[in-house]
Amino acid sequence: MGSGVQEQRASLTQGEVLPRASSNQTDGSSEGLKHTRSVLNSLFSGALAGAVAKTSVAPLDRTKIIFQVSSARFSAKEAYRLIYRTYLKDGFLSLWRGNSATMVRVIPYAAIQFCAHEQYKRLLGGYYGFQGKALPPFPRLLAGSMAGTTAAMLTYPLDMVRARMAVTPKEMYSNILHVFVRITREEGPKTLYRGFAPTILGVVPYAGLSFFTYETLKKLHAEQSGRPQPYSYERLAFGACAGLIGQSASYPLDVVRRRMQTAGVTGHTYGTILGTMKEIVSEEGVVRGLYKGLSMNWVKGPIAVGISFTTFDLTQILLRKLHQMGNTAR
Repeated sequence: MGSGVQEQRASLTQGEVLPRASSNQTDGSSEGLKHTRSVLNSLFSGALAGAVAKTSVAPLDRTKIIFQVSSARFSAKEAYRLIYRTYLKDGFLSLWRGNSATMVRVIPYAAIQFCAHEQYKRLLGGYYGFQGKALPPFPRLLAGSMAGTTAAMLTYPLDMVRARMAVTPKEMYSNILHVFVRITREEGPKTLYRGFAPTILGVVPYAGLSFFTYETLKKLHAEQSGRPQPYSYERLAFGACAGLIGQSASYPLDVVRRRMQTAGVTGHTYGTILGTMKEIVSEEGVVRGLYKGLSMNWVKGPIAVGISFTTFDLTQILLRKLHQMGNTAR
């Protein structure tokens, strides 16, 4: 027994056991901290990206929603008249009515979406053997679709509230909480998820194609230019292309979603996706109904998506530099 104690002391003195365990623990702890920091950075960068992008196009977004949920014919001239009448009647800030509800939804939505995209890229990269490298086309598309679906599922009631606030007079709903209370009391809690199915069906191609296009353009740019990072204006252009493609592919489902979300205040009783589509087409036609406001989206969408992707990337780069500077200072 004594010799066993002496052998154990000798092994500890020689540093053959404990230092190795300590080293492994240190490596694991370091990796854990690095991953946690990466997640927090993605959440913050995504939240900021969403807030900046949506606020910049809020008046156009509100105008688009008003046309989407009505049977009035859309044109650029009519959109301008609506914006001008709103400004004369309710003042300049009324153009951002519903933006507070948008921020309540967009900040968590964008934070979750961008963070989820980074995590799905990491997981899929490990699965397909491309860890730390650009993903092949299909996993690249899949990562974007999964990220958008995750964010939409977790934040949908906030999108419903935002749509209601955008199309109703300010006397009807005083604040975000008031919308939740009135909808739940007068229309039932299920109403908060009305339009959920077309939302998910629309998010899959929209988020998938947006992230896929942006990541693909960055990859091609790096291969052609030899620069690992594009300039800011190039990021904006890549994001604009991504937004144009993604929103055009999913736009009819976006119209259906808005109609179903606002049915309680527009006098319609939309029940299913196909039923809503049929009613829109029969009353307004395919192009003027299911694609109403698309031309405005071609202005608003690329600007918003370009700003969003660019803000996210630049914020990520800034946070990494600040962390490196902190490590150097130590």
